[in-house]
Amino acid sequence: MGAVTWGLYNAVILYASFLWLLLVVGYYGCLGCLEDERVGLLNLKASINHPHGTALSSWGGDIIVANCCRWKRVTCDNKTNRVIQLDLSDIRLYQNLGNWSLNASLLLPFHQLQNLDISGNELTGFQGLLRSKKLRVLNVGRNDLTTIPVLSALPSLKVLYLGWNRINSFQLRGFQGLLRSKKLRVLNVEGNDLTTIPVLSALPSLKVLYLKWNRINSSQLRGRYLSKLEALDLFGNSLMGSVPSIIGTLNRLKSLSLGYNNLNDSLSIEGLCKLSDLEELDISGNGIDGNLPPCFNNLTSLRTLDLSGNNFKGTIPSSLFSSLKLLQYISLSHNSFEGSFDFTSLFNLSKLELFDLGGDNKNLKVETENSMSQLPLFQLRVFRLSECVLNGESRVIPSFLSNQYELRVVDLRNNGIIGDIPTWLLVNNSKLESFSLSGNQLRGPLAFELNAKHAYMTLFDISSNLIQGEIPPDIGSILPNLQALNMSRNALHGNFPTSMGDMKTLLLLDLSNNNLSGQLPQHLLRGCISLRFLILSNNNFDGNFPAESNLTRLLYLFLDNNSFSGKISRGLLKSSALEMLDLSKNSFSGQIPDWIGNFPRLISVVLSKNHLEGVIPIGFCKLGKLQLLDLSSNKVGMSIPPCFNLSNMKFLHLQSNELTGDIPNVLSRLPSLFILDLKDNKFWGTIPPWIGSLTSLRVLLLRGNELHGSIPLDLCRLRSIRMMDLSHNNFSGSIPPCLNNLTFGAQDGIFLTTDGFPLLLGFDLATYSYESQISLYPLYIEIQGGPSNEAEKVDFTTKWRFESYEGKVLSIMSGMDLSWNNLTGSIPPELGYLSEIHSINLSGNHLTGSIPETFSNLKAIESLDLSHNMLIGQIPPRMIELNNLAVFTVAYNDLSGKLPERKAQFATFEESSYEGNPLLCGLPLNRSCSPARAAPKTRPANSDNEEKESWEVSFLWSFGGSFGVAFFGIVAFLHFNSYYRELLFYFIAKNLTFLRL
Repeated sequence: MGAVTWGLYNAVILYASFLWLLLVVGYYGCLGCLEDERVGLLNLKASINHPHGTALSSWGGDIIVANCCRWKRVTCDNKTNRVIQLDLSDIRLYQNLGNWSLNASLLLPFHQLQNLDISGNELTGFQGLLRSKKLRVLNVGRNDLTTIPVLSALPSLKVLYLGWNRINSFQLRGFQGLLRSKKLRVLNVEGNDLTTIPVLSALPSLKVLYLKWNRINSSQLRGRYLSKLEALDLFGNSLMGSVPSIIGTLNRLKSLSLGYNNLNDSLSIEGLCKLSDLEELDISGNGIDGNLPPCFNNLTSLRTLDLSGNNFKGTIPSSLFSSLKLLQYISLSHNSFEGSFDFTSLFNLSKLELFDLGGDNKNLKVETENSMSQLPLFQLRVFRLSECVLNGESRVIPSFLSNQYELRVVDLRNNGIIGDIPTWLLVNNSKLESFSLSGNQLRGPLAFELNAKHAYMTLFDISSNLIQGEIPPDIGSILPNLQALNMSRNALHGNFPTSMGDMKTLLLLDLSNNNLSGQLPQHLLRGCISLRFLILSNNNFDGNFPAESNLTRLLYLFLDNNSFSGKISRGLLKSSALEMLDLSKNSFSGQIPDWIGNFPRLISVVLSKNHLEGVIPIGFCKLGKLQLLDLSSNKVGMSIPPCFNLSNMKFLHLQSNELTGDIPNVLSRLPSLFILDLKDNKFWGTIPPWIGSLTSLRVLLLRGNELHGSIPLDLCRLRSIRMMDLSHNNFSGSIPPCLNNLTFGAQDGIFLTTDGFPLLLGFDLATYSYESQISLYPLYIEIQGGPSNEAEKVDFTTKWRFESYEGKVLSIMSGMDLSWNNLTGSIPPELGYLSEIHSINLSGNHLTGSIPETFSNLKAIESLDLSHNMLIGQIPPRMIELNNLAVFTVAYNDLSGKLPERKAQFATFEESSYEGNPLLCGLPLNRSCSPARAAPKTRPANSDNEEKESWEVSFLWSFGGSFGVAFFGIVAFLHFNSYYRELLFYFIAKNLTFLRL
């Protein structure tokens, strides 16, 4: 019985195993992929991973994963289980495996393959001929192809993507034979180096041609084979002048993109009005001038119209859109429209989804409030209307927005809107992703509805308004998925809400220029793990940066102009990717930490106006990417480390410290330096000869040191210099005439700023995309942020004031200050040829001679100070031609003669400009330049006898009378003529000094 039981047991086990095997074979055989295809996939895996790649790990050989239809990137037909689609994109690219060629025979097992994507794999070509009867879509884009694959054995091919390779027009020879395909409908060769359009004669079914981002010019745009096209994309090519006439003959076109070329002839645009079937038109980014063509309203099939980035002028005619009932997408941004535009004229466009009128529209009045209009028929997804005169004197937010419930983007920046923050827009539009109302005049507190949660919100920007109150304490739970929050330049007060630490996806936080106070919460610095940009400048925060931080991805940290104190916190060390650090205008003390060298990506370090002391640490020698270093207004002394890597330095500010000795030779290794500011230190010695090797230098500031010797001729080699300040030193000798070789602004201005500004972040929309066959400017939301001091700032004395120049003003300012030294000799006439210079200050020296006549050539001069010298002679009369001169002084010299005619700018100068020059006369001085009238002659005696008889008496009387008349005449003359009175006193004081008793 036991043996029978045991035998029965074995039989049951064998039967169950057999059933299990049948199930496996049935499932992975009948329902799984074919064995030859499975093996073929494994061979493909080995090839695409050559020589040492590890991708496609789900592609295995054991029985559990034998069904290749379940492998990632593989799609099989549901009925036949044959492989019909392979997605092999970007496998080699991210493994850095190098260039690769594919053996075409590896694709032979896949008889039913319809779609093959091998883009982004550094593919250089194919070994053998591609053969596939069923293949319809082939994507070999984003590779390193230089030749066109032979496609004659792909009879079913309908879509071919060759974009973003390295194919040029030379390789297009023989293109016709290679692309012989009767069924090909879509050809994409964008992003190559084509200068001509491929020959299309062997592609009779071609309907869609993508040629964007090549170098095709207007003369090469020809060919009768274009006439069958329904979509033509020439975005980003080299078309110039007029729209090629052949475009107007392509009457089958439904989609046309000519965006971002160099077309500027507005008349030729009218030729596009012949394309009556056109549904999509993009002529953005061309700089087209003139008015909008009225004939555009003939394009009644149009659903997409992009006219942005041009120079269209005049009004936006309301009638333009009256017949374009199918419009879904309208972009008019970044033009020069003016006059009035009634937005309610669009209310009947029931299909409208996107309206964009952004950019500088300061001369355009847009009215959205029309009492005669009804509610709009559309439901917008994107609404951008910025930098215009919105709703006249009422300046209210557009009321029609209260009837919109599908909005994803609301951008109403810089419109002067008044009222409260319209948070009701967030309530009505549950999928709103971008909310930007910066640069308006919104008031009141920021208040959300109770228990609100706006999970789709990505960007929230209410900067540059008049918002008061505290930041809502639960803002972290209200906007949990926010990526950019900008509430800068308002009047917010109170402490930092700790709930902000719950914003795990936050990339940018800008709360600068408010009245916020307190310490930085630990939860913020530990919870915002995605934060890249933290900008808290110009508040009242105190304490220190917390010792424990989890901001491992932080790139920019701006804590300037607060009340932070203590030593610079080691908590910063967690942010090893830091690129910009600004701790200026605080109360940090102690030494600059040597561990600052642990931030190898730093390009900007600003520690000015603290209480730091000690030396510049050796750690700076590790900062090879540093472009800006500002340690000014501290107590940093000693010298600069010789190992300091300055090869990328553009801006170096060490002013107002305790630096002593010679100007360090390490500064000679600054080939890219734009600004060198060493003023108000204790440097002594002479200016080193290597200064002339800093050929990129724009600004040289050595004011307020103890430098001596002559002004070296090496300075004349600084051909790019714009501002030079050598004042308040002990320089002697003459002014080098070769300084006229310096341009002082004759070149184009350079906007002096470090890399990374202005800070502009863009985000793709998550819940909306606009479908188009042509290249439209990417639909994304953006935010511009950054600290208030994003541009370089330079202090320079001009117009009697110590001014700060920054940003674009700095890029156009130019000046030379040699004042308060011991310079001697005459002013070189060559300085009068500095026709672009704005300011010259030579005061407080011992200069002699006359003012050069050539100074009348200083056409751009705004401030000219020659006071406190020993100049003589007359002020050149032609200097009245200096129409930009705002400040002029020659006080306390030895000038003489008549002042220049009191006209133009010289009519604005007062007596103080000329004081201390007693020999000058004319207005505005109270000294007349008119000569004195001569005293009348004494008549002779009538009788010779009487004269002889009373010779002695007559002589005495006549002598006495003449003396009296002359004496009292001189007294009267001097009494009524101040000029000659002061001249007499000046003569006595100059030559008879012994009379001063």
